[in-house]
Amino acid sequence: MTQDHTARHRQRPSRAPHAPSTPGCRSGPRHPGRIPSTRDPSARPRAEDASNDGDTVDVTGGNGQPQPDENHPADHPPAPPTPNPEHDPGHESERDQGHPGKPGPDGTADRTEHEHRSLAHAGIARTDPPPERPKEPGGGILMGRPFGVPVYVAPSWFLVAALITWVFGGQLDRVLPELGALRYLVSLFFAVAFYASVLVHELAHTLAALRFKLPVRRIQLQFFGGVSEIEKEAETPGREFVLAFVGPLLSLALAGLFYLALKPVEPGTVPGVLLAGLMISNLIVAIFNLLPGLPLDGGRMLRAVVWKITGRPMTGTVAAAWVGRALAVSVLIGLPLLNQSGSLGGDRDVSGMDTVTDALLAAILAAIIWTGAGNSLRMARLREHLPDLRARTLTRRAVPVQSDTPLSEGLRRANAAGARALVVVDADGTPLSLVREAAIVGVPEHRRPWVPVSELAQDLTDGMRVSAELSGEELLDTLRATPATEYLVVENTGEIYGVLSAADVERAFVKAMARPS
Repeated sequence: MTQDHTARHRQRPSRAPHAPSTPGCRSGPRHPGRIPSTRDPSARPRAEDASNDGDTVDVTGGNGQPQPDENHPADHPPAPPTPNPEHDPGHESERDQGHPGKPGPDGTADRTEHEHRSLAHAGIARTDPPPERPKEPGGGILMGRPFGVPVYVAPSWFLVAALITWVFGGQLDRVLPELGALRYLVSLFFAVAFYASVLVHELAHTLAALRFKLPVRRIQLQFFGGVSEIEKEAETPGREFVLAFVGPLLSLALAGLFYLALKPVEPGTVPGVLLAGLMISNLIVAIFNLLPGLPLDGGRMLRAVVWKITGRPMTGTVAAAWVGRALAVSVLIGLPLLNQSGSLGGDRDVSGMDTVTDALLAAILAAIIWTGAGNSLRMARLREHLPDLRARTLTRRAVPVQSDTPLSEGLRRANAAGARALVVVDADGTPLSLVREAAIVGVPEHRRPWVPVSELAQDLTDGMRVSAELSGEELLDTLRATPATEYLVVENTGEIYGVLSAADVERAFVKAMARPS
């Protein structure tokens, strides 16, 4: 399973997803705020971060000191005049702290290449509210929490329920014409019962994941089936195989149960038609998902086998993904031909509209399978490069300063030490807060001798203390749990190692994704 940053197990009556699932299983990453997430390989740096990749903003004037003017030498700046709240530039800087790179009163902001990037862009203004923890995943109407996992019904489900009701109602009109308009009520019951079977299929994946201590974000029922979003990959090929196989196995078991329930029921009755329909639909779901190509459950099983033989999960993903793409081409060409030939049990005398419908269905299924296989490859590449993200190598060197230290003096010390961050500490050296880059940029140079670093700092919370030993997915999960722009990196002994910028993590994430596997 190559999970989103999320392994998605899709159950589709007629379509393929990301990870094990009913007709298909899709896995894919998504974004932190914005710490890159293993749920979304398409993470991009923010606009202000991107601007920092070329020229850098030297917020210190090159030496950490404000530029002297003819009235106030830099070495012994006089006390500032009593500030006027309406005109004092210091008040303007405090209002503008949230705007990285905002020029000072003279309308300039020096841009120069520097051996160490000066404290540049990123952050939140001092007046911003504290960042909120990520909200619970949405995705439709919450139906319940079996085993603690939220189950959502997407709005698209109502569309497919209406479609099933209409199609199955037309079939009932030929089998049980005496039902009249009631046939649509029976058809709606069939649609709900079928998706209940899809939910059972997804719950099988979910229970297996929980058994292997893999977190499950949610289950979602949607247009083409269901998806179980498993946030981590199985640790061994054996667990991967079991995780993928339990879904189709449950669908086969349901088909067998409906067959046994059908035995004593009289044919040509409403119960008989419903049980027969549920038996056949679950059998189709199981067989379709066992096809050996990603993103179907059978593709996950093939990946596990190749992984076991070669010892490399990436090799298994590549093999199963290309088989999935071949399967997509086969569906695109073969499904309409089989329907026209009557091999699937239909009438050989098909109309032009039926031909168009078959071709459209085949194209949709092929596109889903092909896209799912490609997403699986991207997710595998993401997980292969995740270990390159290490807190220790991404951390900026930091200089400790006390809260009453003038900003100009703190910047002078940082440049002298070759550091790119300031940590506010108490008299005992205990870290209290981090000086925000965006706030520094918003202070004009001539005001920096009068602004203490404590006015530009963000208080440290427990979630903003990061171990220097973290790396890969564990590092990303830790940063996403407490969204911030800077984090204090500490050794296991509690000693300050430096400051980790979320912008640096994003850039490293994108560069890792751009490297070939």
